[in-house]
Amino acid sequence: MQFGVTHWSSRLLAEALAGEGTPISHATVARIWHRFGVQPWRAETFTFSTDPRLEGKIRDVVGLYLHPPDKAVVLCVDEKPQVPALQRTAPALPVRPGQPERQSFDYVRHGTTTLFAALEVATGRVTDACTD
Repeated sequence: MQFGVTHWSSRLLAEALAGEGTPISHATVARIWHRFGVQPWRAETFTFSTDPRLEGKIRDVVGLYLHPPDKAVVLCVDEKPQVPALQRTAPALPVRPGQPERQSFDYVRHGTTTLFAALEVATGRVTDACTD
């Protein structure tokens, strides 16, 4: 049986298995996925570099981290632009037995900010700044 799907739910997989002669409940499928850490609803993205000099650049950076020059401070710096500056319309409700902290869905936008962060590799010290 051909389903032609790219994202499986426990119900869809149970139906497909039943169609192939292996009846199994969707709850059993979900338990098996949980036991082995399978999360077919999650997706992440990646990209391959087309830079022909990538390997040399990686070696330079990793070499600098592993063997910094004498009396040098080695920093790893990153920028995260366009971070929404949001303010919730109500305070968060605290954690209670059996319930996580809860926040209101509503918020007020205050524009965006850019987060800069630097990690001092040798000490683990982080320096950060937010800008308009």
